[in-house]
Amino acid sequence: MKLYDELVWRGLIKDVAGEDIADKLNNESITFYWGTDPTADSLHLGHYSSLITAKRLARAGHHPILLCGGATGLIGDPRPTAEREIISKEQLNKNLEGIKAQVSKIFEGKAEVVNNYDWFRGYEFTDVLRDIGKYITVNYMLDKDIIRRRLETGITFAEFAYMLIQGYDFLWLYENKNCIMQVEGSDQWGNITTGIDLIKKKIGKDAYAFTMPLVLDKYGNKFGKSEGNALWLDENKTSSYELYQYLINVDDEMVIDYLKIFTFLSVEEIEELDKKNHEHPELREAHKALAREIITDLHGEESYLEAVKISESLFSGDIKSFTAKDVEVAFKGLSPFKVAEDLLLVDLLIQGGICTSKREAREFITNGSITVNGEKITDLEHVVTKDSCIENKFIVVRRGKKKYHIGIYE
Repeated sequence: MKLYDELVWRGLIKDVAGEDIADKLNNESITFYWGTDPTADSLHLGHYSSLITAKRLARAGHHPILLCGGATGLIGDPRPTAEREIISKEQLNKNLEGIKAQVSKIFEGKAEVVNNYDWFRGYEFTDVLRDIGKYITVNYMLDKDIIRRRLETGITFAEFAYMLIQGYDFLWLYENKNCIMQVEGSDQWGNITTGIDLIKKKIGKDAYAFTMPLVLDKYGNKFGKSEGNALWLDENKTSSYELYQYLINVDDEMVIDYLKIFTFLSVEEIEELDKKNHEHPELREAHKALAREIITDLHGEESYLEAVKISESLFSGDIKSFTAKDVEVAFKGLSPFKVAEDLLLVDLLIQGGICTSKREAREFITNGSITVNGEKITDLEHVVTKDSCIENKFIVVRRGKKKYHIGIYE
């Protein structure tokens, strides 16, 4: 299957600029770019669909440029509802370094990373107006969807002019890096076409672009959002286990689409997983493949296997092999109760808020409903000591099949 046809099959083509773009992608080796503003010190799973598409093009022989918006990040891309919060230059530079490191890792050091602040630094305002503003009419800018949606509530001149800066990025990369194509999410179409028009009007050349549909779940929410919180690509911000739990539980009806978008599995492999997903959905083979491919690409095979181990151990209740790090990863966000001394398990259950009375605690213990660090305890005289804690630090108490509580020995 030709590259362009594969991109279509995977659902990665929405808007296209350039009649012969398929020929360029299938039969030539071109330079293209994808850009993002450093609004945080890590990219999130929503960005990953664009990054993996860029990586797909790179594997097909095209040269990727990843643009970090040191200049555009100072202003902020217009949002549909309100102006973005301005971040300090110090924070922006810190974010830039974090994103560069992530991109380098994902592309195995083979992507060229640039910062648009390098060509905007020292660019005088009057020169911007002459070199860029002279070629783009206000009527043209007002016709962009994101601008129209903000006119009633108000839009600052800085946000209004954002498309001029991004348009110039494309022109600069075209002239200085022979970059003839831009690849972005569909929400950037207005900015992309500004760049294409600027290139045509200023230097009389044709440029190319395509956008990818925004990846959504079945409810129309952005992929990779969990209760309003992004799932970060940085393993220190979102662990492999957290990613695994999200991916293993994505909607059954969406998982095949996600496999097409986010993995390098072949057409045949995905079709086979689709068949298994319909015949035996309870096995979650497609979900497991999705988690394996994404986590291995982002964090490595070792982190993926660790995430599987933690998940399976929690499901079975056998956490005897857990390390302190495993506890911290598996129960992130769960507030631990403090333990200052050796205690009878009965007293520990009350101190930790696991049971409301000694009578209730004794009933749970004798009924076999309490496990401590993966071991079922039925002895009412059992004492929990520091030596019995995981690495002399954590006490993991499970009541029933799924209710976990964490004690931390001080």
